[in-house]
Amino acid sequence: MNIAKHLDRAAFFFPHRPAVSYGQFEITYRDLDRMANRIAGGLTGLGMMPGDLVGLCAPNSVEWIAFYFGVLKAGGIAVTFSSSLQNEELQLLLDHSRPRFFVTVDAKLDQIGNLQDRAGIEKIISETGETSLRSIIESGKDSFRTVERKRDDTAAILYTGGTTGTPKGVMLTHENITVSSHNVAFSEHSSEIDRSLCFLPLNHVFGQIHIMNATIFSCGCLELFPGYDLEQVLAKTASGKVTKLYAVPTIYTRLLTLEGLKEKLGNVRYCFSAAASMAAEIVRQWKDRTDLTIFEGYGMTESASAVTYNHYYRHVIGSVGTTVPGIEVQIRDQEGNQVPEGQEGEICIRGRNIMKGYLNNPTDTKNAFWEEGWFRSGDIGLLDENDYLFIVDRLKDMIITGGENVYPREVEEIIYSRSDVQECAVVGLPDREWGERVTAFIVPRPGNEVSSEDLKTYLKQHLSAFKIPKRYVVLEEMPKSPAGKILKRELRKQFSGEDR
Repeated sequence: MNIAKHLDRAAFFFPHRPAVSYGQFEITYRDLDRMANRIAGGLTGLGMMPGDLVGLCAPNSVEWIAFYFGVLKAGGIAVTFSSSLQNEELQLLLDHSRPRFFVTVDAKLDQIGNLQDRAGIEKIISETGETSLRSIIESGKDSFRTVERKRDDTAAILYTGGTTGTPKGVMLTHENITVSSHNVAFSEHSSEIDRSLCFLPLNHVFGQIHIMNATIFSCGCLELFPGYDLEQVLAKTASGKVTKLYAVPTIYTRLLTLEGLKEKLGNVRYCFSAAASMAAEIVRQWKDRTDLTIFEGYGMTESASAVTYNHYYRHVIGSVGTTVPGIEVQIRDQEGNQVPEGQEGEICIRGRNIMKGYLNNPTDTKNAFWEEGWFRSGDIGLLDENDYLFIVDRLKDMIITGGENVYPREVEEIIYSRSDVQECAVVGLPDREWGERVTAFIVPRPGNEVSSEDLKTYLKQHLSAFKIPKRYVVLEEMPKSPAGKILKRELRKQFSGEDR
């Protein structure tokens, strides 16, 4: 088994269909496969062996995808890093993973050069460096027989969580990624005629597994961008070339501020949101404006994306759907006991999509599982009588104020129902009297002002008194990850200050 065979298969059945469209450039499956073959041969010529770790640290590009599959074809393990990492952040991850080879862009060379010896990197491959991308490609041949790997061999390592403390490099196997790629393609009714928009970073599980791998698995075309640019994205959708729109909640809320949204989406038939929970009110507004449903699923890096999917035929707003084929979900209490139907608890997952473990981190790997392979997600949720999963909140985001538990998502759902709010985030900040005080951060819709008193009065009509924020902070924009997820930890860091 080797997930690179998904590219082999696409090139065999649809050699002349487009695989990736990037700016004015479009490459067919035959030519993408040949490029990956040349890279596999070039890396083998450098002495790369099956099981070697190869770091990828670059923005989205056709070359990124070709090197990813080239590494896999040669039997290597792709370790994918965000291209936005700063020196100390990258140093921490390189010290931890110690890849043998490292692929990057010229802009990162000075940064990487200082870390090469310390991290034990044998060879750096860049655009125009001593060992260039072109030289690797030119040294290989159009044909290369993909190396067979075991289903439980690691295919890719993706880093998750913060940039301090013990890094968590999630080891995803060939089986993990194959299972999720199939389940995404099956659930979304994907085919070779689909063109999937991808501006999310390919180092992230959503971009890498849910979009890139699943699209290549179904032999569709990736409409690839180096990052999110609203004008470029809308130009592409308005051209009628895009059939599938992938984004995160913050982008959907931004798009809802635009006039003529339905026309701007062109031939988009399918919309999916990931990376964070979507407020039900945003889903309703999107349906009213576009006649399209925003589909959601549930997943994480450790599950290679897909765990549940909210269906075409019985879509339930507010839910993340039912389990995808071959995956099990249970709700358990903090002692590991399964709770009754409808009761909240930690979401636990078992299936062939669950990671092999955390790289060089046996303690966290052990703590991440209950007996018999049940992975502890760290998310709070419940299952209804039809086995639809509802996310209550992140366990770590729960606020304890005056001895009462407050789930931020519940408060955020109410705030999002106001027409003057574009984005919001509710967090707990330190408080001498209450332990934590519920704090709401608000980004108003363009042309609107948000009054804290009006908002507090509105919330009193919908929430118990202890859930109502004691402080309201209006921001021009939220701190976000490269994937567009609101960074609550940055809000806590910036606004905690002294207890009061």
